[in-house]
Amino acid sequence: MSTDDKIENTGDKLKGKAEETVGKAVGNERLEAEGRADQAKADLKQAGEHLKDAFKR
Repeated sequence: MSTDDKIENTGDKLKGKAEETVGKAVGNERLEAEGRADQAKADLKQAGEHLKDAFKR
């Protein structure tokens, strides 16, 4: 996995966590759900990168 991809995925996950937290704080369910979706997307991308790395070995 390239370092750039790892940084991007981590950034996406942090962005999602922040959105979820803000959504909870202000009672905005849509923002909270978007944050959870962003986190799931980042986790999925990270898993794909790990899978690609496993096949490169």
